[in-house]
Amino acid sequence: MKQSEIKELSVAELQEKLSETKKSYSDLKLAHAISPLENPIQLRSIRRTVARIATELTKRDSQ
Repeated sequence: MKQSEIKELSVAELQEKLSETKKSYSDLKLAHAISPLENPIQLRSIRRTVARIATELTKRDSQ
């Protein structure tokens, strides 16, 4: 998910997306621990998406 897409979402949508993405990350991480993922770069991209969403939420809270 790109930063421009994140900026267009409302705060409620961002919080929902953050919880979905965190769950997806934990599921992938667990699956990777059991047997290696075909594309382990997915973990990095999802982790960065979580960070982007969290950063946007923090930025909106401070304004």
